[in-house]
Amino acid sequence: MITPEILQEFKNRMHLGDDEDENLMIILKASYDDLIRICGAHDIYISTVFKELVFERSRYVYNDALEYFHQNFLTQINNLSM
Repeated sequence: MITPEILQEFKNRMHLGDDEDENLMIILKASYDDLIRICGAHDIYISTVFKELVFERSRYVYNDALEYFHQNFLTQINNLSM
């Protein structure tokens, strides 16, 4: 589940302001849901690897480069899936 705390952590990492919160929340939720579908259930507060993948996928979406995410993070995705 994406909470305001996760949103703030992502914004801090990306050096983003508050004017895009709604869009960023949509991006983070889509990334979370996609990775849960691929990797199985993981707690974003416990698994730092899972949180990193959610943030990285979200960064790729934000930068209109989602088509490169899966090939660039295939090893991490596969490791988390096991």
